[in-house]
Amino acid sequence: MVELVLVRNLHPHLYADDTQIYGSCSPDRAVALQEEVSECIDDVATWMRSNCLRLSAVKTEVFWCASTHRQGQLPDVPFTVGSDVVKPVRCVRNLGIYIDSDVSMRTHISRTVSSCFVALRQIRSIQRSVSRPVLLSLVTTLILSRLDYGSVALAGVPGYLLDRLQSVLHAAARLVNRTRKHDPVSSLLRDLHWLRVPERIKYRLAVLVYRCRNHTAPE
Repeated sequence: MVELVLVRNLHPHLYADDTQIYGSCSPDRAVALQEEVSECIDDVATWMRSNCLRLSAVKTEVFWCASTHRQGQLPDVPFTVGSDVVKPVRCVRNLGIYIDSDVSMRTHISRTVSSCFVALRQIRSIQRSVSRPVLLSLVTTLILSRLDYGSVALAGVPGYLLDRLQSVLHAAARLVNRTRKHDPVSSLLRDLHWLRVPERIKYRLAVLVYRCRNHTAPE
């Protein structure tokens, strides 16, 4: 199946039960790229049928990715997947990371902030029944892990978006230390040895680069 994609100068990305096909072009070739992708999907669907597999149009998503000022130059014509029609979407979820069509990462940050505050409210409801070490463990597992997951993809995101994630970190620090909402938080973060969100992103990016340069990361 990989050869069917490569022969059309497109790129495949294979997961356990999922396949992504993608390509790039200048804005004036967007329609031609759309036709190439549609024909490639037809070839893949034919290959799947010959191997007793089925391409699910319901789970198929089409996604155009471009800068904000290029968005208006992209075609809004649906893609053909066999006998079905699939309209382009504005956001896709890839391994738990939400990617917007303008690569702003707003959706990912909004969903991360929302899920973290839900978890914080749940932890707050039992904070009087657990010790501080247990409280810290819960926050680290349920909050910090969500903030850090996929954070490398947020490198270069504007500060006002990272401030939303920082507000989660502030709320978590106050919860662990059982302080009030408007109490100063800088000393709390320092005592907990928690980096601020921009530094957390830089740290994880540095670790990733280090592993790549020293051949300790997967190929």
